[in-house]
Amino acid sequence: METRITGRVWKYGDDVNTDVIFPGKYTYSITDRKEMAQHALEDLDPTFAKNVKPGDLIVAGKNWGCGSSREQAVICLKEAGVGAIIARSFARIYFRNCINEGLPIVTCDAVDSVETGDEVTIDFAAGKVFTPRGEYTFPPLDPSVMEILSSGGLVPYVRKKLGLA
Repeated sequence: METRITGRVWKYGDDVNTDVIFPGKYTYSITDRKEMAQHALEDLDPTFAKNVKPGDLIVAGKNWGCGSSREQAVICLKEAGVGAIIARSFARIYFRNCINEGLPIVTCDAVDSVETGDEVTIDFAAGKVFTPRGEYTFPPLDPSVMEILSSGGLVPYVRKKLGLA
């Protein structure tokens, strides 16, 4: 994983739940990861799945990923090409699912200083987010978490550690 990434922002508010990120009606009927991406955020932002570009960033308010613990709500965004999610706060299980799936997450207050379409840079090593209207700090991710993210998620990380990759 790059220690510094730049991407275009998709901005959302508070309490965006997993049923909105990946509609619950597809939970048991869609298992293909690429197909999941086609339905990412469709009830919140019908333009997202058709217009998201690899490396784009989601910037959101508090409690991103609240609701059920299903991992499809992370997989659909990662498969859609989202490079990272920046939010004021994350639901605990969603945060962990992001690490498990290898989708970088940052907890900071940058949401008020960006608009959809802005370009934002995350410097994971420095613990900084650079927006057009300011610079924000965040607690750096633990080195072990960075290693999992760099491996592409928990399963690839474990395979690598066991010499199976």
